[in-house]
Amino acid sequence: MIRRLALAGLAVLTLSACDGGSKPVATPVPSVKDAASPATHYKASSSKVLSAVRKRGYVACGVNPGLPGFAYPDFRGAWRGFDVDFCRAVAAAVLGDADKVRFTPISGPDRFGALQRGEIDLLSRNTSWSFSRDAGLGLDFAATTYFDGQGFLAPKALGLTTAAELSGARICVQSGTASQDNLADYFRARGLTYKPVVVATEAEARKRYENDGCDVFTADISALAGSRSVLNNPGAHVILPDVISKEPLGPVVRQNDPVWADIVRWTVYATILGEELGLTSKTVVQARETSVDSQTRRLLGVDGDYGPLLGLNKDWAFQVIRQVGAYHEIFQRDVGSDSALKLDRGLNALWNAPKPGLLYAPPFR
Repeated sequence: MIRRLALAGLAVLTLSACDGGSKPVATPVPSVKDAASPATHYKASSSKVLSAVRKRGYVACGVNPGLPGFAYPDFRGAWRGFDVDFCRAVAAAVLGDADKVRFTPISGPDRFGALQRGEIDLLSRNTSWSFSRDAGLGLDFAATTYFDGQGFLAPKALGLTTAAELSGARICVQSGTASQDNLADYFRARGLTYKPVVVATEAEARKRYENDGCDVFTADISALAGSRSVLNNPGAHVILPDVISKEPLGPVVRQNDPVWADIVRWTVYATILGEELGLTSKTVVQARETSVDSQTRRLLGVDGDYGPLLGLNKDWAFQVIRQVGAYHEIFQRDVGSDSALKLDRGLNALWNAPKPGLLYAPPFR
């Protein structure tokens, strides 16, 4: 026993001597560079959705059957709108062609089921991100494309100035939406009464409202602006100043494919970063050739191999901005100053704009 202890002590002294007698030799720790190397990431080839999209040659995107400004077929039958453009952006990112999308009109109550059943690759349908939807449906909200809130559309002739004056009113609301629950919460908390006029679609709610089937119409403010734009006399209606909820809207994907979720997420961020970096669909070609800004060069695929981390080409973000536009271009043509909705940027302004909003994308590095 004494001999074994002596030998153990000698071993300790020997190890100390090897280190100059100061401190134990440290176990090597992987460098930050090693930890961030592509080998430590999941393989993009593991994305079943990406593989299926490439095999069939188009992105299957679920959209609203008809919401002005966000998703609607024009007189030629071509789909237009804010949500439609983000479907097109994903197609540009993964297939190099923004036109390689097939749109499936989906009702509010069935939108999540269609995604869960694999009938669509992506849901881009003015859909609010909430805890129960995110945690309970096996789905992921990839990013927020539009920060919204619920409001009320009312005839100007009623002279209403606030939603607090709506006690006893007949209120049109679409079934199977967050608006229905928000409406009940708002009136219950204030001890007010109302008569819900529950309808299946936004178009039906608009028709009921215009034909005096209800006194006011409640939905997300962006949707109300869209509905108002197609009424017989848009100027005869006002959106009340009250905002009774938070409604972060954005594309939704299935939860079992993290690579596909990242592709959709970073496609959205590419449009936001494009605006922040001063890029447009008209200037992005020249910027790729002449820009000396490091983040611009990385985003456009000039420097680094960032696209392959998601199984995409190096120029994926360049194609998104060139074919669909930076965020401000999408907003302006679909729901902003160039559209019938004439919505202000508001919360959807960049975080560093003169009038800052909530729009913020992680750095591209």
